Amino acid sequence: MNPNAVYLIGIGGIGMSALARYYKHYGFFVAGYDRIKSTLTQELESENIYIHYEDNIALIPENCKNAEHTLIIYTPAVPKEHSELNYFTSNNFNIVKRSKALGLIANDKHTFAIAGTHGKTSTSSLLAHILTVAADGCNAFLGGISKNYNSNLLLSQSNNLVAEADEFDRSFLQLFPDAAVVTATDADHLDIYGNIDAMRNAFGKFVSQIKSGGTLIIKKGIEIDLPKSNINIYTYSCSEPCDFYASDIKPCNDGCYVFDINLPDKKIRNCKLGVPGLINVENAIAATALAWTVGIDEQKLKNALTDFTGVKRRMDVKINTPKLTYIDDYAHHPEELKATITSIRNMFTGRKITAIFQPHLYTRTRDFADGFAESLSLADELILLDIYPARELPIDGITSKIIFDKVQCREKILCKKNELMNIVSSKKFDILLTLGAGDIDLFVEPITKMLNEKLNLETKICHE
Repeated sequence: MNPNAVYLIGIGGIGMSALARYYKHYGFFVAGYDRIKSTLTQELESENIYIHYEDNIALIPENCKNAEHTLIIYTPAVPKEHSELNYFTSNNFNIVKRSKALGLIANDKHTFAIAGTHGKTSTSSLLAHILTVAADGCNAFLGGISKNYNSNLLLSQSNNLVAEADEFDRSFLQLFPDAAVVTATDADHLDIYGNIDAMRNAFGKFVSQIKSGGTLIIKKGIEIDLPKSNINIYTYSCSEPCDFYASDIKPCNDGCYVFDINLPDKKIRNCKLGVPGLINVENAIAATALAWTVGIDEQKLKNALTDFTGVKRRMDVKINTPKLTYIDDYAHHPEELKATITSIRNMFTGRKITAIFQPHLYTRTRDFADGFAESLSLADELILLDIYPARELPIDGITSKIIFDKVQCREKILCKKNELMNIVSSKKFDILLTLGAGDIDLFVEPITKMLNEKLNLETKICHE
């Protein structure tokens, strides 16, 4: 098969959209379907990628109806009864999952794969930035929008490729990297794996696919079966001594940190990371460890860390004043919530934290209700939205209330999405967090605008 057209079902997903941009860059005719129009799909349309939002075979462009010359890529979130997917299947098109398409691209590159139940996007985006600034560049498929490059896709002439190794649907088993990092193996996606042992076995299979002579960087304390093949294995930590770790960590007034990075062969002193939070210091150690495997210039590395501006929706500081701080984060797993809220508590000691959280998936809510309640209780106040279903149908008895009833915050509100802006308008915040992986992101800009207007009004009144 020699395709000249690519059609993506679920093109608006963060991983799918990066593939769409990749194939468009290399001259393919690219089109696709998505259920919902979003900022990302509108950006793709502005890049001359045709997208429609109705599952309708008649809307598939003629350029994508030749089975011999069209590659079909779909996300596993697409339902089996999807008529367009069934059309392509019954007409013998070449159809691959998103993970397979990424694996085929990665086969010809020196691939850095970042795996873990949380921390993938921040770590991979930082690694991509380090390789761009401090090495000979890279290509990167990111699970978020890098604020340095305003994209989820980086392209260069370099043979280096950075890819997120997603454990959902065992997608990461399509990658055979030269170097990999494992950031976390907390229980997740139990609708796919059934139990945590099966999930960790999949991580063990993933790391066994690292090429001979390659490198595994694994967070200290993670217990999975490690490969017995000819690869180099190192551990990393935020601050616990091991092969790669930070020491002499000092907070700055802006919530960022200055620290030393300890490598197996040297120490790099006085590094400052351009984004706040201890969790990002840990991510920086993992990214630096991978970059170390191909050699890095010390000063260029330090410059890259300082210049890193982060990822949209990852500890994304929207407002930061002495009177009000507003941070948006993608955290949607109990351990992610714990890490995010704890990091913010350490950054802004003594201040009141209000969290707005939207649970993601009925199964995840069911499986981790106790963990969600425990992590959210670290905030001083909680505003809890209904569950975002994503690809799932409702489950009897599973609502946000099973989390809400167990949360220990003195102040807590259970609300519908259409009530949220009125609640935000009526309250005065010290530190506000929006958290979740659903469509809570649609509220980020309206909340930012509303809070800025409040701040401006307060300032005006004070000066009158």
